[in-house]
Amino acid sequence: MNKVTTRQLKTAVLWAAVLNGGYFFVEFFAGLAAGSVSLIADSIDFLEDASLNVLILVGFAFAAAARARLGSVLAIIIGVPSLAALVAAIDKVLNPVIPHVQGMSLAAFGALIVNSVAALILMRVRNHEHSLVTAAWLSARNDVLANVAIIAAAGATVLVSSTWWDVIVGLVIGYLNADAAVKVWKRSRTDLKLANAAV
Repeated sequence: MNKVTTRQLKTAVLWAAVLNGGYFFVEFFAGLAAGSVSLIADSIDFLEDASLNVLILVGFAFAAAARARLGSVLAIIIGVPSLAALVAAIDKVLNPVIPHVQGMSLAAFGALIVNSVAALILMRVRNHEHSLVTAAWLSARNDVLANVAIIAAAGATVLVSSTWWDVIVGLVIGYLNADAAVKVWKRSRTDLKLANAAV
């Protein structure tokens, strides 16, 4: 990996960290105001992504084996929002309240823009050989899909007033993060094997 590639990777991940960290606060409070499980789950995902990006930046200074081990840790971190979404969904089922559709839609649309920009930035470096970069790309991609789903849930709630649209999307977000966690874990295990074989 040459210096130019390293600089490009660091710049891409740094921008992703800034975007994710900044919008976490916006979406979290919007989710509380709108009473939306999917928004709260997605805001936690923003915070997780920002933390993920910071750890990736730190990981670039590590040796190959250490980077691979960090990739395993990041896989676990990516899976955390899955549990948060499940808890929020259960609470919503036990305490059904129709979310505020307008606030839900606006926050999700803003999140879609932020995540799309982050995904485009990371797209250029997504094929890098390390699991750390794979983790960042998968998180950004899943976030875009989640935001589209939240907007769809808001639209469905307008047509058929129900808490279930919000609950279902919250669970889908959790599934996407769990799937990404498994992929990053497998990639990190492969990286570790390759690093150990090279010693």
